[in-house]
Amino acid sequence: MNGVHDLGGTDGLGPVEVPENEPVWRAEWEKAAFALFPSSARAGLFGVDAFRYGIEQMHPATYLLSPYYEHWLHTTEHYAFKAGVIDEAELDARTHYYLQHPEEALPDRKDPELLAFVEAAVTQGAPARRESDKGPRFKVGDVVRVLDDSPKGHTRKARYIRGKTGVIDMAHGTFVYPDSAGNGGDEAPEHVYTVKFTNEELWGAQAAEPNGVVYFDVWEPYIVAATQHPGAAK
Repeated sequence: MNGVHDLGGTDGLGPVEVPENEPVWRAEWEKAAFALFPSSARAGLFGVDAFRYGIEQMHPATYLLSPYYEHWLHTTEHYAFKAGVIDEAELDARTHYYLQHPEEALPDRKDPELLAFVEAAVTQGAPARRESDKGPRFKVGDVVRVLDDSPKGHTRKARYIRGKTGVIDMAHGTFVYPDSAGNGGDEAPEHVYTVKFTNEELWGAQAAEPNGVVYFDVWEPYIVAATQHPGAAK
């Protein structure tokens, strides 16, 4: 994704204000929004990569000015409308009704299996590792460069690492490839590596904090072999 949703390395948005005692939930509705993710995933509406891509469909101004869990609501609605599970006009009517009748009780549904799934997903997550016969093209210690392209649709290749050179620090095996799964394709497992970049390589000698490094996980199609070690004279 090449829009405002890719905020890594972006400045000009003001300081990050961290409350001293930040609550887990800022409002009651956030609890319901949180629960929508695992329950909708169980229903087959989306996986985690498609979930992220749904958030990236938000209007840029709405995305930047809305709270975190509103993004979760947006992507759930996006895929529910797309699948025909929810009618948009009906949702608008129900929303209007509860705004007019805030004390009205919500529908009560008992689903022990769903509750057990949500509790397991929240506490344990869902592994993205997938077995593959594909052998790795790279190994720990290899110098690699991230492709400097602008892929259309969902990607986990952040803009601030594109075109940058680093060293493979860890090799993790094969995992779901988000650039396929997030865009409606197959899981298409690819090898994942942790690449170490120097601050100077990412931000330039004038702006970088000295002696620092950044570790970033990349999927194999993101990288190619590099002939020059980062930081070497160019």
